[in-house]
Amino acid sequence: QVQLVESGGGLVQAGGSLRLSCAASGRTFSNYAMGWFRQAPGKERDFVATISGSGGNTYYADSVKGRFTISKDNAKSTVYLQMNSLKPEDTAVYYCAQRPSRVISSREYDYAYWGQGTQVTVSS
Repeated sequence: QVQLVESGGGLVQAGGSLRLSCAASGRTFSNYAMGWFRQAPGKERDFVATISGSGGNTYYADSVKGRFTISKDNAKSTVYLQMNSLKPEDTAVYYCAQRPSRVISSREYDYAYWGQGTQVTVSS
């Protein structure tokens, strides 16, 4: 049974930074790509960033490119999302997800396991 637990969300002013963490358990972490998605109130869940099983390949949504960085520590079975230069439009519940493949994907349906989400609120 795979479990994903996010942490690190909170309230921050525009221009500030937060680092989200997602701790995984249940499977060999390095075998699987991870992703971050987010859902703002009243909107669909959107792709944010993804990282390959080895951590050597990443891909970002255009809206966060240059501001957010995804990384993973396979020894700790944890994936991170460093968020800098935050904007009010980044306000959302952020979810981490794991897909049954080493290869990155931006498609929500490619991911089999999801965390419970962590709230990020950016004030103007």
